[in-house]
Amino acid sequence: MKQRILSAALAAAFLAAPAAALAQDTDLAKRVEQLAAELEKVKAELAAQRAQAAAAPAQPVRAAQPVQSAVQPAVTAPAAAAAPAAALASDTVFSGYGEVNYNHPVRNASGAQTDLRRAVIGIQHRFDEKTKVVAEFEWEHAIASASDSGESAIEQMYVEREFNNGLRGKAGLFLMPVGLLNQNHEPTAYYGVERNFVETAIIPTTWREAGVGLSGEFGDGFTWDTGLTTGFDLTKWDPASGEGRESPLGAIHQEGQLAKSRNLAVHGALNWRGVPGLLVGGSVFTGEAGHKTPDFAGNDARVTMTELHTRYTPGAWDLSALWAYGRISNTEALNATFVGNPTPVPSSFAGWYLQAAYKLWQNADYALTPFARFESFNTARTYAQVPAGLGVPTSPYERVATVGANLMIGQGVVLKADYQKFRDDKTLDRLNLGVGFAY
Repeated sequence: MKQRILSAALAAAFLAAPAAALAQDTDLAKRVEQLAAELEKVKAELAAQRAQAAAAPAQPVRAAQPVQSAVQPAVTAPAAAAAPAAALASDTVFSGYGEVNYNHPVRNASGAQTDLRRAVIGIQHRFDEKTKVVAEFEWEHAIASASDSGESAIEQMYVEREFNNGLRGKAGLFLMPVGLLNQNHEPTAYYGVERNFVETAIIPTTWREAGVGLSGEFGDGFTWDTGLTTGFDLTKWDPASGEGRESPLGAIHQEGQLAKSRNLAVHGALNWRGVPGLLVGGSVFTGEAGHKTPDFAGNDARVTMTELHTRYTPGAWDLSALWAYGRISNTEALNATFVGNPTPVPSSFAGWYLQAAYKLWQNADYALTPFARFESFNTARTYAQVPAGLGVPTSPYERVATVGANLMIGQGVVLKADYQKFRDDKTLDRLNLGVGFAY
């Protein structure tokens, strides 16, 4: 086709030059007219082909789906939900996230420190349209060895299967569907340099258990999760350490490492997303923590965690709130064996927070979002009754106000800065700076 056009054009240009001579030669004039007619026909054919191509439907571009989503994760479906096979560019997808933080206590400049808080690599492999495996490998504090503070851990590793009726089942080590942060904890997914205290000290982060789970949808915007998993191990409690004061459940979680399984736990979560931008939900987890350990005074102790949460994102606003309450029952006999130690087992612990953020400025490459958060939490709210004079006083509620801003760079990098004011222990007031990424 192109050769015909070129030949016709060259001939027309060549023959048009001596126009006066051609006018006197009837045969040559007829030839020029024939070539011109053929050129017009070729042009018409090309125009028809272009119109046909423009009318054809465009083919969708297939893009790889990451294991974890970092864009408003609490309002969208959980990141672990299976993606359609047609949306995958390959059977195996890599993802990851990481952060480096700087903390400067304003009343103790010598306590300032910088830490590579964590680095995570995620792998998702799809065996077929309905079956996949998800794994995440984490390193904390830069170096993991016997003489260092770092840690190397498997954050998740589970197999998930979709069923024809819309259900999804999974088995392995997976994150508990609790709160707003536990399943969506990439640095690009939350405000502030550090994760909030309520979802760190009261709800341990990142809380995962080994077992089986089932999830699905029903009604108008409802999703649910349930499962049977390992639970906590109260025999790990160290009354001489302050770890239990920092996070009661964090001190006795098992993380899938040779986890005692004589007593298993159950959990359930329900969330509603029936209004655009709105999430309302809650969860409960309960299980015995003694595991019938011989000569252990806390054999019949039970751990229960309940929480309610909401998040609303109208326009440039991002508003959220969460309340959490934990209880460890039947601790009297166990704490009697801990008399004289500074950290007995609390019978209850609780906390809540309110948070507001506003996207103040955004262009093609950057988005600036200031935020403010107020939280109140107590890791030793109550203790079970012990003989007079032998007990440890309960702790006051710590109240923390945080103000700061997140600066998103593109879709995967965030710069953070905030200031935290502690009402009870003012020596903890600090300035925080951080950089994080997720892909």
